[in-house]
Amino acid sequence: MLLHRPQHFYFLFLRILQNLDELVALCKRRGFIFQSSEIYGGLQGMYDFGPLGVELKNNLKASWWESMIYENDNIEGLDSAILTNPLVLKYSGHEDTFSDPMVDCKSCNLRFRVDQVPDSCKKEDLTEPRQFNLMFKTNVGPLEDGESFAYLRPETAQQIFTNFKNVIDSTSKSLPFGIAQIGKAFRNEITPRNFIFRVREFEQMELEYFVMPGMDDKSHDSWVQKRLDWWVAQGVPMDSIELYDVPKSELAHYSKKTIDIMYKFPHGLEELEGIANRTDFDLGSHSKKQEELNIKSNVTANKDSNSKLAVQDEEGNWVVPFVIEPSAGVERGFFGYSK
Repeated sequence: MLLHRPQHFYFLFLRILQNLDELVALCKRRGFIFQSSEIYGGLQGMYDFGPLGVELKNNLKASWWESMIYENDNIEGLDSAILTNPLVLKYSGHEDTFSDPMVDCKSCNLRFRVDQVPDSCKKEDLTEPRQFNLMFKTNVGPLEDGESFAYLRPETAQQIFTNFKNVIDSTSKSLPFGIAQIGKAFRNEITPRNFIFRVREFEQMELEYFVMPGMDDKSHDSWVQKRLDWWVAQGVPMDSIELYDVPKSELAHYSKKTIDIMYKFPHGLEELEGIANRTDFDLGSHSKKQEELNIKSNVTANKDSNSKLAVQDEEGNWVVPFVIEPSAGVERGFFGYSK
């Protein structure tokens, strides 16, 4: 029988391991993680969680859910569909921007992300970089006509934004408030790597916290501290954490400011969780009658939405809320205590 919070014991135990190979072997031997479809040679970037792994994973998710939903009266939960209408990801920018530069090596006949080419591949053996969209596409319905398709969501956030009005109408929430979701996401990574750190199927724990413009900077700072406190409560040692203020040149197209909680994983210092100020980009992008809403972000004109994703202020003016997004991967949380 597992302890109520077995992650504390697990995290401390794994810190004695010296390298990634030891961790992978331990996880299989003890029933935490198995290579998916292993009896048929496996499937790259896919993993199955065993008897102990699923319990640890569920405990991590339950702790996150409790800290978001049950400890905050102004945060509601959501469980949305995985298959996503292409229009959602058109107006979110994913169809145009959710890609990585890719090269082929003529020597080893392998394909790599530009920033992950091994030293053994010579520069003259590499093809010119080209963009590779990371979204999985699947046919919907009996006809394969190239038009009846959906995407497997690359993140859980977009369905939170498209359900913004539904949640407000059904709960009568007022700003500030949040919508939280835990769920599967899928990214067709060019080169999955570092065990379960970068995979093609994973779970996200995401909160979209909606605030009035002008209150976003203060709210962003507050959520950075809250998320730090939560990771420490899970047993993550503070001496293994660093905060990275993402430079403007590296920010996502929707972000005003992003703080990454960086962790010293066995393979190096990388992101454990990101807390982004997404401004009014998302709600503005998915809203109808954009010209009436004084949207601050640069959004694509939307002729397909049937909802105005905005609220009215005390003077009756329409306002598109800014969004603060703490976003963490369950697998990275699972993996994040192994050094």
